[in-house]
Amino acid sequence: MSVAALAASLRAGIGLLHKQDIAPVMAALGLAGNAVRVGDDCAAIPDGDGWLLLAIEGFLPAFIAREPYFAGWCGVMVNLSDIAAMGGRPLAVVDALLSRDGEHAEPILRGLRDASARYAVPVVGGHSNIRAADEQLSVAVLGRARKLLTSFDARPGDILLAAIDLRGRYHEPFAWWDASSDCPDPARLRQDLELLPAIAEAGLSVAAKDISMGGLVGTAIMLAECSAIGLVIDIDAVPRLDGADLERWLTAFPSYGFLLSCMPENATTIIDLFSRRGIACSMIGSCESGSRVELRQHGARATVWDLAQDTLTGCAGAA
Repeated sequence: MSVAALAASLRAGIGLLHKQDIAPVMAALGLAGNAVRVGDDCAAIPDGDGWLLLAIEGFLPAFIAREPYFAGWCGVMVNLSDIAAMGGRPLAVVDALLSRDGEHAEPILRGLRDASARYAVPVVGGHSNIRAADEQLSVAVLGRARKLLTSFDARPGDILLAAIDLRGRYHEPFAWWDASSDCPDPARLRQDLELLPAIAEAGLSVAAKDISMGGLVGTAIMLAECSAIGLVIDIDAVPRLDGADLERWLTAFPSYGFLLSCMPENATTIIDLFSRRGIACSMIGSCESGSRVELRQHGARATVWDLAQDTLTGCAGAA
């Protein structure tokens, strides 16, 4: 597939369509100009000498029906990634679960319980109803950060890094890359997340995002939109397994995957921190002036999104 064809395919993908759903919600709730800026992985609320972080995730019924245990697990896992992406550490979990009965609720609750235990973050309350029409799940996590990594602080001249744990597997038929639920060492899961607040507190980076359901490229577009910059992504530099389908990988949600921007002199240090923990990290591109997010491969470039022509989430200028 040519780089132009790949860009066109990613542009039309369901992950980016879902991210476009954010803009009308922003408008309906009147969130532009909010005291707490919107567009980050978490709400960051100033609190003393740091920030309280509040993250929430909801899950599609089709995913819950097919993978009820993993849906419960992901309720904790994906929120912890959001907290880490902003340089934070998690404090507690709450959940809202609707289910037809206790039998259908059981694997979801077991997934929540097991992830809570393995990541050592307690479930402290929530809402449940086991007389509903079907299974629905939302989970929120409270955290705290001393120094923030944000979606709004990438700058032209920065290097774009991707850090992805390749020790996992797909949950077929979904493009969900699971590098956590089969991990034999819970301490490793917690220590891997600790890298992000450590990077923030060392001043090595001020901008990061968790690679979300929009995939790596969709997440990069959101970073560019919030920071009001352009990006060039060298797709052959993206960490991936040998033989992995490139298009699927670029749209996948990895259970541990982050984009970071940093000044060039800090890139090698950050890569080394991830590499020491067995996490693939590489320089995948650069932050530039302008509004276009472009893919680059074998000397060819193609625009996957021009934010001057089309917003994605509507969060530009929210800072």
